Amino acid sequence: MTRLVPLFRCYFPGFAIAAVVALAAQFLADHYGAPSMLMAILIGLALNFLGEDTRTAPGIGLAARHVLRIGVALLGIRISADTLAGLGLAPLSLVALAVPLTIGFGLLLARLLGQPGRFGFLTGGAVAICGASAAMAIGALLPQDDRRERDIAFTVIAVTVMSTLAMILYPVLTARLGLTDASTGLLLGATIHDVAQVVGAGFSVSPETGEISTVFKLFRVMLLAPVVVIAALTLRNGSAAGGRRPPLVPGFVIGFLVLAAANSLGLVPQALRDLLDPLIRASLLMAVGAVGLRTNLPGLMTVGATAALMIVAETVFLLAIVLGPLLIWGL
Repeated sequence: MTRLVPLFRCYFPGFAIAAVVALAAQFLADHYGAPSMLMAILIGLALNFLGEDTRTAPGIGLAARHVLRIGVALLGIRISADTLAGLGLAPLSLVALAVPLTIGFGLLLARLLGQPGRFGFLTGGAVAICGASAAMAIGALLPQDDRRERDIAFTVIAVTVMSTLAMILYPVLTARLGLTDASTGLLLGATIHDVAQVVGAGFSVSPETGEISTVFKLFRVMLLAPVVVIAALTLRNGSAAGGRRPPLVPGFVIGFLVLAAANSLGLVPQALRDLLDPLIRASLLMAVGAVGLRTNLPGLMTVGATAALMIVAETVFLLAIVLGPLLIWGL
């Protein structure tokens, strides 16, 4: 017990600050309709001086690293094979193909625009899979240097803004194009970045569209695991011989896969899923807020206009490669 007291004193102040940031972000989301992830990162940026204080920095770092991994692992409990079985092979194949194509497009853009390849992977993965959650999961594997926190914070802000715009504009676009509820659900679920915005856009069209879009979005979330494994393998092979190499398969990915498998086999009761859902969101909000607390705002501004252009271009690219087949073949 005596050993726990110094640990508590070391980590609790910063950990509590990250928790307060998450609570404030959720309050703004619940009462004013603001995107909670965006609010968490912005509040964290406003309180950045706390991330540099020696009394709070350890706890904030704990939230940014380990709480993030817990949240990503728990996302697996939302995945079930039964929810995907009735969607059809062609639509699922389209969504599965769109993810690596978008990430590849991000890597290509990074090379063309003079950005590091890992930034292209980070932004492409965030756009292709699940927005801020994917950015945090991929960012957890990046080397610990002065670019890491800045790149993650910028990506979280940019994809959240783009996701909110998509939530507003995409239903209008699908109505103008005369897409069916099923096709609209596929488009929204396959192209909008964050889960909350997918739900908002889908159910604003119809209950059927909302349900279909949510399931397709969860399928994209499921693809987070193989993408993170590939990222871990790439970074591992690219590490210096004397440097610390990332694990072959990150522990939080194993947790994600185990929970997804257990849920698919019916081993997870609905009551437990309902209980864990707020914990998942709280974990991710704390981690996002902690990243903001550790990010220097003037440094964030140095990312440049080309980085913002990359995320806009990746978003348009993802929309095009999903919308094209829908208009041509009507999947």
